[in-house]
Amino acid sequence: MPSLKALKNRIGSVKNTRKITKAMQMVAAAKLRRAQDAAEAARPYAERMSAVMAGLTAAAAGSEGAPRLLAGTGEDRRHLLVVLTSERGLAGGFNSSIVKLARQHAEELLGQGKQVAIMTVGKKAREQLRRDMGQFFVHHVDLSEVKRIGYENARDIAREILERFDGGDFDVATLFYSRFESVISQVPTARQIIPAVVEEGQGGDSASALYDYEPGEEAILSELLPRSITTQVFASLLENAASEQGARMTAMDNATRNAGEMIDRLTTQFNRSRQAAITTELIEIIAGAEAL
Repeated sequence: MPSLKALKNRIGSVKNTRKITKAMQMVAAAKLRRAQDAAEAARPYAERMSAVMAGLTAAAAGSEGAPRLLAGTGEDRRHLLVVLTSERGLAGGFNSSIVKLARQHAEELLGQGKQVAIMTVGKKAREQLRRDMGQFFVHHVDLSEVKRIGYENARDIAREILERFDGGDFDVATLFYSRFESVISQVPTARQIIPAVVEEGQGGDSASALYDYEPGEEAILSELLPRSITTQVFASLLENAASEQGARMTAMDNATRNAGEMIDRLTTQFNRSRQAAITTELIEIIAGAEAL
């Protein structure tokens, strides 16, 4: 059984840990509000951009002049996986869930005999994928010095993806990130960005029926498709930022409550040990007095 001093030291250590987790929970809650507002503010723009792209792609798909970002390379052999995670841990299963989805996708592609390249954004993705997928790494984006995600960060990432596509490095590019739904719910998501995918329900047919495009769908798409990719990357980064803070807030709240429960158990054990020690001393005193 631990000594009274050891129990007292352990109780003090757990109390200090609880103070840290409580502080981290409060910081995450403050950051979550800003990150959630940014993610929700970006959604209407991203959705409207998708609707416009749906109308354009519905009219231009299949034509000989369709941009390569829409038509693709004509192959499905080389895949680029862009894995977006955080730079820091202590966020529950936020990072591991994204990495797990990306790893499953990579293993499926490799099982089909296809080539895989991985681009990581955030230190945690690189750390968790290095051991079994390190040979497929082609690029890493470090955002550790970025205090607040901006459009320029997404533009740099999109530029790297587009340059690799123009260089013929891959045929299909897929983003992996976590979509924010609530503080306790973040959904790991995979989204194909190259070639562009027109989601059902975007209103492509109605858009093409209502609008005539000048100078033409192909010319407009050649300008809008790169911007659409940047927008999707930016929206994914914002969703990730909100999901990270929500996951960290939940994880730190759980850690704080677990520390409180541990303190209660250790305090009970300390009191019982102290009572037993006092009882033993009284017995020894009484026994010594009777012996005299």
